[in-house]
Amino acid sequence: MEKRNIALIGLDLSKMDQVILDNTKKVIKLLNLEKIYFMHISENLALPEDITSTYPNLLAPVDESIELGIKKKVDELGISDEVAVEVTAEEGNPMDSLLRWSKIKNADFIIMGRKTELEGSGTLPKRIAQKAPNSVLFITEGMDDKQFKKILVPIDFSSHTELILEKVERFIKNHQDAEIKYIHVYDVPIGYHKTGKSYEEFAEIMRQNAQKEFEKMVKQHKIEYHPCDFVLKDKASNADHILTTAEENDTDLIIIGSRGRSNSAALLLGSVAERLVHINHKIPMLVIKRKGENMGFLQALLNI
Repeated sequence: MEKRNIALIGLDLSKMDQVILDNTKKVIKLLNLEKIYFMHISENLALPEDITSTYPNLLAPVDESIELGIKKKVDELGISDEVAVEVTAEEGNPMDSLLRWSKIKNADFIIMGRKTELEGSGTLPKRIAQKAPNSVLFITEGMDDKQFKKILVPIDFSSHTELILEKVERFIKNHQDAEIKYIHVYDVPIGYHKTGKSYEEFAEIMRQNAQKEFEKMVKQHKIEYHPCDFVLKDKASNADHILTTAEENDTDLIIIGSRGRSNSAALLLGSVAERLVHINHKIPMLVIKRKGENMGFLQALLNI
């Protein structure tokens, strides 16, 4: 039987919360969740105006009032009794607290919103993606009609691609109607002219090599064959090419692996994932990490 997972969902009492809540059932199915912790952490707890207007006679402490407001909205979702739910509100540094609670609750996923036009800078999700010891799912405000049916998976045939394949194959088994497409961005090496080949000729050689690597990967890992787009890199970054392809294919979800390291915060994602987190505000994205991979850095962070 497949392991069911635990998720920590960060809410900030903005309009983005409703987007996250509206998509909670989709996320439960996508990530096979058995427990969800809805958490609001604020550096300065203050009762939001919408809660005071809804509950004008509340005399409870602010954190309890916020919890009641969130719990009311969660109850309205009609989440199955098979999924346990807890709601928590507390004061503290949002990033440090979310990371600490993700460890305490042994969470497999942190789920956060990405804003485009809604108020808020959205800097916290980027920092969480860098430093979280677990996988991170970004929900975007324009995803109301998306059902996680069309999945784009960037691959580069490195060792960390194996982690993505494990997750994608597991997802496919549970979502037979999902449409999976891989994407590999390849480049022409700087010294190609020394071979006597033109740029176009060597680009074709690189594409054919990438095709062979892809077929080898499919055979080696005994995974189901899904199409792969081979995209020649130009002046744009790999992440820009990936996002453009995702938009052109009306992708519902991007799944990308992390090159997690424990010795440097700057290297916790890898350049492509880092860039995608920075530029992608439109398409939901799942950043896959091996659980606890960054725990050494996380522990050091929490001990500062």
